[in-house]
Amino acid sequence: MKIDVQVISNQDIRPSSPTPLHLRRYQLSFLDQIAPPSFMPSVMFYPRENITNSLEPAEKLKKSLSEALTIFYPLAGRIKDNAYVDCNDQGVYFVEAKANCNMSDILDCRDPADNNTFIPLELDGGDELPLMVQLTHLECGGLVLSVGMSHKVSDALSFFMFINSWAAMARGNAEIINISPFDSAVLFPPKDISGFHPRTGIVKENIVTKRFVFDASSVAILRDKYAYNGKLPTRVEALSSFIWNRFMAATQPKTDEGKLYTVLHAVNLRPRMNPPLPNYYFGNVSRVAVTAPQKVGEDEFHNIVCKMSEAVRKVDAEYVKKLQETNGHLDFIKKRGQSVMKGEVVSFSFTSLCRFPIYEADFGWGKPVWVAAARLPFKNLVNFFDTQSGDGIEAWINLKGEEMVKFETDKELLSHVNSSSPNVKVSGAN
Repeated sequence: MKIDVQVISNQDIRPSSPTPLHLRRYQLSFLDQIAPPSFMPSVMFYPRENITNSLEPAEKLKKSLSEALTIFYPLAGRIKDNAYVDCNDQGVYFVEAKANCNMSDILDCRDPADNNTFIPLELDGGDELPLMVQLTHLECGGLVLSVGMSHKVSDALSFFMFINSWAAMARGNAEIINISPFDSAVLFPPKDISGFHPRTGIVKENIVTKRFVFDASSVAILRDKYAYNGKLPTRVEALSSFIWNRFMAATQPKTDEGKLYTVLHAVNLRPRMNPPLPNYYFGNVSRVAVTAPQKVGEDEFHNIVCKMSEAVRKVDAEYVKKLQETNGHLDFIKKRGQSVMKGEVVSFSFTSLCRFPIYEADFGWGKPVWVAAARLPFKNLVNFFDTQSGDGIEAWINLKGEEMVKFETDKELLSHVNSSSPNVKVSGAN
């Protein structure tokens, strides 16, 4: 579907109160330093039924964002030299636009690439700007709100915590916001990362993103399929195993013994620290568990779920302590980055946003009917989202174009995918 978006206005939204001088320099942590300079997008779709005045949402969003920035003050600054945020209150880039389509057009199609038209800047442009926002008015009266946060300052959990805090302020419920200290550099002191390039892995050309929906029954079947030692894997473990196997079977039918094939899972470190941190603690407080599956048979990998679980279990308090106190992880990612660039390693990454409160962002006109991502500047990346009903899972898969052609026609994959993506019934979404 061809979507034409026209910009109505753009401006920088500044904090409603100036940031105190003693908070003007926000030090990036080691985990911030090694994060890719790219935006994490969330694209939220709101039907017109709860919007009484088409002019009200933009003003409400701007006012509440300005208020939220007094709490989340680094987001109104500028990232400098991959070292710190100059909390200069320069503001958040805010775009208001209109599009020549209706909500039903989008929900009937749900093409991930369409969502990039609702995002104001390229997703790999997160070098200086911590946050960007675009509000797009649809012809039917519905709204699309896209928010992009730089991975240099936040992981996905903090990203959605910010969005929901901003929404609470818009509703006048500021008292429910949990205020995080901005001191992750104390927990993970910055290091000299010379020799490591945070942009390693960012790929802009020939990336195709497809959305595959697995309903509750398919997920249950896959959990049974990948049970091990009498134990059912989690939904995410089962789906990760299945997608990895189908990717390898469809695109790597003959594995190269000279290459290392790895599976990466993002892991939230907050509950694994000693003492544990609350989930509302802001920043990049996550790393990846690395698995190297062994291939057996024609297209299956031996004990992949067991190995995944074992790798995640190893991300414990002792792992975090080494991350904080030694250069072991930095040395590892330097070597791995070089191997990836040389083509010696084929990595496949999974990030799960299942059970995240992604459908809670009510700014005063109800919760979104669909929360989505977009085409990302990475290959071999899967993002998992709960479906709106909460019982199924959407897998957003980013691959090189030629590999997606093979992957999306894999018969075993398609036998488990919901061929008719569930469309949300929206009153007034003409």
